[in-house]
Amino acid sequence: MAPDPTRPSTSDADRTDPPLDTAEEADTADTADTADTLDTLDTETARFDRDLVRSGSGQRYIAEDWMPVHRRRDGSVLVATARRPTPDRQADLEAELGAPVEFRVASTWGIKDATLRVFDDIVADSAANDLYRANPALSARVVFSRGQKIGGAVLGVVMLAAAVLAPAVLASTLIAIVSVVFLLGTGFKFVVAMRGARFDVVERITDAEVAALDDADLPRYTVLVPVFREANIVAQLIDNLGGLDYPLEKLEVLILIEEEDDATRDAIAAADPPAHFHVVTVPKGHPQTKPRACNVGLYLASGEFLVIYDAEDTPDPDQLKKAVIAFERGGERTVCVQAALNYFNATENALTRMFTLEYSYWFDYMLAGLDHADLPIPLGGTSNHFRTEALVGLGGWDPYNVTEDADLGIRASALGYRVGVINSTTMEEANTSIPNFVRQRSRWIKGYMQTTLVHARRPLRLIRQIGLVRFASFALLIGGTPATFLGVLPSYIGTVVALLLPSEWLAAVFPAWVLWICLFNFVIGNGIMVYLSMMGPYKRGTFHLIHWALLNPVYWILHSVASYKALAQLLTRPHYWEKTEHGLTTHSS
Repeated sequence: MAPDPTRPSTSDADRTDPPLDTAEEADTADTADTADTLDTLDTETARFDRDLVRSGSGQRYIAEDWMPVHRRRDGSVLVATARRPTPDRQADLEAELGAPVEFRVASTWGIKDATLRVFDDIVADSAANDLYRANPALSARVVFSRGQKIGGAVLGVVMLAAAVLAPAVLASTLIAIVSVVFLLGTGFKFVVAMRGARFDVVERITDAEVAALDDADLPRYTVLVPVFREANIVAQLIDNLGGLDYPLEKLEVLILIEEEDDATRDAIAAADPPAHFHVVTVPKGHPQTKPRACNVGLYLASGEFLVIYDAEDTPDPDQLKKAVIAFERGGERTVCVQAALNYFNATENALTRMFTLEYSYWFDYMLAGLDHADLPIPLGGTSNHFRTEALVGLGGWDPYNVTEDADLGIRASALGYRVGVINSTTMEEANTSIPNFVRQRSRWIKGYMQTTLVHARRPLRLIRQIGLVRFASFALLIGGTPATFLGVLPSYIGTVVALLLPSEWLAAVFPAWVLWICLFNFVIGNGIMVYLSMMGPYKRGTFHLIHWALLNPVYWILHSVASYKALAQLLTRPHYWEKTEHGLTTHSS
């Protein structure tokens, strides 16, 4: 979302009025004498005058811990407050509202929740469109720019003409291009991962450093958990996040639920979450995506730092504290630190084993290599920790991009920010089902396509911002990944055909150099990825998974199927969020 000077303060020290003592605000003791002189307002049942409330700013109310409720019959205005109403505050509000003010005690969360209800349509529109309004070129709301449409049309005409006039030349050229892209993409990953294996650049934070932290000095932390149709696992979610080692009075967990998702809302109520867990109803709006829900959470967030978790996540208990230390070390340039992801059901079936190998190599080697080379890091969809104010300055998440995490990492890099990696792990549920896997990967690959299109609209500007080397890294990783997967099936089919057909038939259609490129690409490209997959278990000691890496060529066939589904959706349903089902595993976290 676009920066707002009235957004919630990220430090209690910024608030000039002392807090009231309420049941939800365990850190606001020593003011009971003042609270006892005021009646309490139930913000859930109170009648709010929408016109009166909306004459002011919702984010200002949240930042200053007060909001008007309605005008009374005697002309006075009833005001809810979670901060001690000093005489100066009362005089200021009476001057602003043009009437005497009568205060009622409300909790900070009660004011936030009421503000969201009264400003629901404004918040929904802001969460969806602030980034687009601030900088349309950085939003995936427009799938193809005018230049990209013209370039695509010209390319289509040229290919059609070539298909009619010189089909063999066109086929040879396309095969060569696909092969080169495949080899460049896999080669780039190999070089970066080798650097990650050579240099341990993960921010190593020791148990002693965590133990030395004083809870009184820790900043407020916001945890965002976007959920949708997760009624089967939210009780587990509450248990998992309840294990975070962080002072509860400085921790707010916002569970973001779509307006129509009554089943998940009821399941959370039945699980009886602790007082620092709050259910946020995301107002209806388009697109209905995780990043739009996260933008609503960002509107309410009061933490100096903020982290995203998925519904099935089990983070290390000390992960928030490690992130705080990493931010202190990294300075203001570090906008985000990423924890590693791994899977608690790695041995459930062949697919979960391949999933785990892939993530182990990615988080233990690939991200470390990107970090060491100071190259743009595409964030994971979970367990990325942010400086909240910097995240607001970046414009929040793009709700029209279905891999909002990767896009945000590139935007952060373009503005000179650094994304770090910390030695903490969040355990997740690996996909156990091939159809579910294809749905998930098609969304991820479509998002990489969207991110490529967005940041390729002004390539020269991006090169000036991040440099040629980092631009090449972006092109090979974000653009090259879907291109590589699109090339897998044609490459495999071409190789098999080349091996089965008589050589004289092939020679009559394809030059020998094309066939050699295909064979080299098939052997070397797949060999690289098998080797990288084999590297995955070494840092975690899961050596029983190594031989499963030999199945990587088969695993990549699934990626290729998903990539063609992603391409089709990019053209027909670009902003559709393909839901990944969770809670399918028979293993427990």
